[in-house]
Amino acid sequence: MNVQTTAIINAFVVTVDAEFRCVSPGTVVFNQQRIVAVGPTDTTPVPPDARVIDGRGRTAVLPGLIDVHSHSSLLKGFSENAQLIDWLPEYQREHQVLTEADAYHACLISYLEALKGGTTTVLDMYRYLPQGARAAEELGLRVHLVPYAADHPTKRFFETLATTEDLLRECHGVADGRVRCWVGLEHITYCSAEMFRDALALSDKYGVPIHTHTSEQREEVEAVQAIFGRRPVEQFAEYGILRPGTVLAHCVWLDQRELDLVAETGTSVAHCPVSNAKLACGGPLDLQAMKSRGISVGLGTDGSISNNALSQWENMKFGSLLQKNATLDAAALPAADALRMATIDGARVLGQDREIGSLEVGKQADLITVDLWQPHLMPVAPAEGHEPVLWNLVYAARASDVRSVFVAGREVVAGGSALGVDEDSVLERVHRQTVDLLGRRRGVRAIPMVGE
Repeated sequence: MNVQTTAIINAFVVTVDAEFRCVSPGTVVFNQQRIVAVGPTDTTPVPPDARVIDGRGRTAVLPGLIDVHSHSSLLKGFSENAQLIDWLPEYQREHQVLTEADAYHACLISYLEALKGGTTTVLDMYRYLPQGARAAEELGLRVHLVPYAADHPTKRFFETLATTEDLLRECHGVADGRVRCWVGLEHITYCSAEMFRDALALSDKYGVPIHTHTSEQREEVEAVQAIFGRRPVEQFAEYGILRPGTVLAHCVWLDQRELDLVAETGTSVAHCPVSNAKLACGGPLDLQAMKSRGISVGLGTDGSISNNALSQWENMKFGSLLQKNATLDAAALPAADALRMATIDGARVLGQDREIGSLEVGKQADLITVDLWQPHLMPVAPAEGHEPVLWNLVYAARASDVRSVFVAGREVVAGGSALGVDEDSVLERVHRQTVDLLGRRRGVRAIPMVGE
């Protein structure tokens, strides 16, 4: 088989390897099997038959960004000015009427937005997720599909463990391994003790991780304590789901004992700074306490319904600013660490850090190019021992600055446009489906959060 080799030369290359090397002018050589070479342009050989992309000193090359917690949706701007406990029932009106056609178009538009902004891997907690696999295969990105599952009598519109097992049988590992499937539990108050027990057994049967939400808002934690007599993470420990591979989303309101439990069990955390701030969750999450305990933490957008955007660029900047402000330390979560969270740390949370998350020889070529030749990303010239490009990427770059996206060495976005679909056609179809959904949703009442 003829394997196309691509070389990006004369670029600002951010490797996010163990040494966090930034090479300028740098070269990355890769094919659809692996990254072949990373290094200075003047010393890195380029095969004579390679397709060469010349960055001309005006392009940055980074690992693809990784969103470790998202929710596809057709809606944004419809559940506003509400804190979590009031917001959730309003959001769930979408799920009370959701169809497979809705889910397909929701996944398609959500993945398209993410991919065009440089996100090459998304963990998506949603419903009818065979449709998510279909959308991801069309666009070419990686997805970790996690069904919303619940068995509380008032939440029967969510998925079940039976439909989760169907997804695992049908979709896990498809699209050359770019699609992976997990066991998902929507919320501790939506799921019985028996469901947690059965979810653990299902996770063991298929060798896949577990994902759920917790401790997003103080009032939520208080509601859980009123029901169970203990804090959420302590109840998870009782259920036995805390272990390597398990990922807990949010974790804004963990106490010291819960932090210790997460660390001791090798459980990971998905941090959603923009969404949590928008829902007035408080905090932010105690990142310093987590890092000091060795807890792996990645960045999640939480989906467009709460975030209004699927931009890891916004997440990096805002997440960094929140930590600086909360700790009164301007050096907290600097640019390099924020980028790590959006790349290699996210890969670690998803169990893929040996495959993706950094630009290293032998890894798969999930990478993006960013156009630096723009007013808001100037200057690109180092001076006085200071290199501004990395800082400006984290604090000034936008999703629209991404020009090319490669997943497993295959170009899926070129010149800022997706190659796998006709974008105008997608937008037209999504618009029609959204109008139809809103018509069906009209008159559907919001069901209060369990235990409120």
